[in-house]
Amino acid sequence: MTTPDVGTDDEAGVTIRCQDNSAVGVRFCDRFSFDEDSVHYAVELRAPGLAARVNEVVAWIWDSDLVPFLEELAAGYRGWDGERSWQTNDRDLAVSAVFRSGGHVGLTWTLRPWPKAAGGWSASVTTWLEAGEQMASLAADVRHFLAGEPQ
Repeated sequence: MTTPDVGTDDEAGVTIRCQDNSAVGVRFCDRFSFDEDSVHYAVELRAPGLAARVNEVVAWIWDSDLVPFLEELAAGYRGWDGERSWQTNDRDLAVSAVFRSGGHVGLTWTLRPWPKAAGGWSASVTTWLEAGEQMASLAADVRHFLAGEPQ
């Protein structure tokens, strides 16, 4: 289930909560932009015993961004075989998706800042959402967030 976070521009964001365990979630927040070519934002993962954050994920306008990937998953509400995946150009945020019986999509969100640095780290959580309406809502919420549009 997704929730647009309402507040000031500095507090605007999107929270994705796992329908199987609401203590597991992902939050997009702290959006800013230096120019018209990119959007920068933070991503936070949380689960029991885990809190991870990458402060500056970059979405480039010329690159395939997260929204079309999420929209494609929403359009495939009847299911698919195997795993589908997406990652940022810098590979600091990756998302993989699987479909399970009963019409649910498992999204595994992986943060991996400084992927080529020695001593780097990664963290992942999996959120389960309904394949149809919840996935479409997630895609719309992320689109509004990245565009800087009010919810």
